[in-house]
Amino acid sequence: MSRNIHPKEDEDLSADVLRLQQLLLALGRRRSLRDPIASTCEQLQFTPPQVHALLWLGQDGSLTMGELARRLGVTEKTVTGVVDRLEREGHLLRERSASDRRVVRCRLTTEGLQTFQRLERFVNQGMFQVMGILDASDRKALFRILEKLLRRIDTLGAAASSRERSA
Repeated sequence: MSRNIHPKEDEDLSADVLRLQQLLLALGRRRSLRDPIASTCEQLQFTPPQVHALLWLGQDGSLTMGELARRLGVTEKTVTGVVDRLEREGHLLRERSASDRRVVRCRLTTEGLQTFQRLERFVNQGMFQVMGILDASDRKALFRILEKLLRRIDTLGAAASSRERSA
């Protein structure tokens, strides 16, 4: 991504990046914000990647191993271990594509769906606590900023894809 910004704007942006990092780290240190999910992980004896796999599969349905690895931010080799354990414990099934046997999709079992619903309740409780800290106008501002960020990321992604196709 090329940017045409002045040195002063670059300094401001660098300072803002540092400030955001510091705020996110400070937020992450507040155990009370993590308790609902952390305690669920401990109760169910899941690792964070396993919880995220269950949440992604519950939200979006069947995903390929590659899609799931990208969503979790891990390699396909690593996601294999995550999927192995969840499959062994009855939470998901692997299914080979009929049209391309190399493609393996993961989907939640009935037990996995029940676990997802339980996790989702804990996530919602945690989000309710966090959002309850903010007043209505702050929540509205937060949503506006996140929606703007998503639109701009989508625009940048579309522009990059267009450049890749024309190259």
